[in-house]
Amino acid sequence: MPFVLFVIVVTLAPGPDMALGLRNSIRGGSTGMWWTGLGCCAGLLVHAAISVAGLSALLAASAVAYTALKLGGAAYLVWLGATTLWKSIRNRHEAPAAALPEPQPVAGGLTRRAAFRQGLVSNVLNPKIILLFLTLLPQFISPGEPRALTSMILTVAFLAVALVYWRLASWLVGGLRELLSRRKVKLALERATGTVMIALGLRVAFESG
Repeated sequence: MPFVLFVIVVTLAPGPDMALGLRNSIRGGSTGMWWTGLGCCAGLLVHAAISVAGLSALLAASAVAYTALKLGGAAYLVWLGATTLWKSIRNRHEAPAAALPEPQPVAGGLTRRAAFRQGLVSNVLNPKIILLFLTLLPQFISPGEPRALTSMILTVAFLAVALVYWRLASWLVGGLRELLSRRKVKLALERATGTVMIALGLRVAFESG
């Protein structure tokens, strides 16, 4: 139970994944957010596998590797934010398009595959997730317990919380689809999420540790 509560707090904390999910919900509706979340969950699996294999400890111990990963993740966030701002500026003078039903996530050119890939890459390139798995999982493994098996169980619990969060978030976005599809609201949210992603990327790039 303590682990689940901690994971809920971590999952709800604002960060790059949440900013990306909001950005993709504007471009692809609830489906865009859901598939972004699935990509983020796949990224958690990658980090869990790395942690169990012991590679995350080596990566965290290497200043060069950690810095490279951090800068790569920061650059990706800044690039996503900048492209979002650019598209919002470019679309500012375009005539409003007729509202379309949401079953196919093609709004703004976003496909399910693209949303999944963006969530995956953003999560994998987040050095904080590596440190989270490196420092979090061992604290909930009692002496004498099989490390690999217990780590897998904890990872499944982490993924379950993440999937519930992304499912609820995507349903909420679906309920607000009419509001989010309004031109002025969409442009404002695109600029806000783009700015937030750039800010997060810069913070990741320049923060120490």
